[in-house]
Amino acid sequence: MKKTVAVALSGGLDSAISAALLKKENYQVIGLHFLTGYESPSGDLTPPAPLSGSYVWAQRAAEQIGIPLEVIDCSVPFEREIVRYFIAAYRSGQTPNPCVVCNQRIKFGVILEKAKALGASALATGHYAGIGKETKGQLCLLKGVDQAKDQSYFLSRLTEEQLSQAMFPLGTHTKKKVREMAKAWRLTSFVRGESQELCFVRTPSYRDFLANLGEFVSKPGAIVNARGDILGRHQGLHAYTIGQRRGIGIPGPEPYYVLFLDNRQNRLVIGPKSELADTECTVIHINWIGIEPPDKPLAVKTRIRYRHKEADSILTPLGRDRANVSFSEPQYAITPGQAAVFYQGERVLGGGWIAP
Repeated sequence: MKKTVAVALSGGLDSAISAALLKKENYQVIGLHFLTGYESPSGDLTPPAPLSGSYVWAQRAAEQIGIPLEVIDCSVPFEREIVRYFIAAYRSGQTPNPCVVCNQRIKFGVILEKAKALGASALATGHYAGIGKETKGQLCLLKGVDQAKDQSYFLSRLTEEQLSQAMFPLGTHTKKKVREMAKAWRLTSFVRGESQELCFVRTPSYRDFLANLGEFVSKPGAIVNARGDILGRHQGLHAYTIGQRRGIGIPGPEPYYVLFLDNRQNRLVIGPKSELADTECTVIHINWIGIEPPDKPLAVKTRIRYRHKEADSILTPLGRDRANVSFSEPQYAITPGQAAVFYQGERVLGGGWIAP
């Protein structure tokens, strides 16, 4: 009997090729397209959201591959788990990472449960990552073979139980190979390109999205340097992130960067790039994958944001889900609210949130 696998079909190229690969490997494949409630710029589900552009692309891809497509309304949990989290992070002066949370709580939470209810034993996505097994049988998360496209960072909150019900068909392929397969299978005209980073933000920027929320009120305040000297005024801390250079609007002998968001005093602290570097951070709410929480320091490579190159570091446990990370070289723009993910070789040991 064929094993049934559901594929989270976004309408993009990667998820479509994942579905096609599984169909080719003789799985019974079901396409799942989920609605966030933000398919239209207003965030309104009327007219019917299934007519949204992403759904049309997903439907075309499913027809070309020859699989059924189910539409799942996730608007309520998406609002609760992702949008509320996103807003709360900016309110607290942190920079959120909704994709990391969405993979854990929506895709491999709500969508996985829907997939199982439809008879699927696993949920596949188009992530460039892999799943391995340790000698004692524990599952572990691995990098994708395409180092330029590896997306294991975004999956660092998944538990071993979630990994046991996950499949990442693109983990052993490069993006170049995926494009070649899409062309050979004539899928390129049925799917759109890369998915946008913040799928629920349909305005020109996340700042506009927040500004359009009646409940989110911008609080102007002082722009200061590290000494506390007032240099100007900001229109709301939510419009800035640590490491930002453009949009500060303060002239100086050298470019200014955002150093710190002082949420308590509502101050934006800026300075030259040299003041942006730091050699350590605290990481909280760590999710360990396939290992027991360490009780002694570990030599790891730490990635402090998706596009950041992994850096040599020493992880010193401060309990089961908290650690101090000390870098061998200064790192720039260590940003509270972002995920810090720990690697040893190709394996992801776990990940948590950078503390303020």
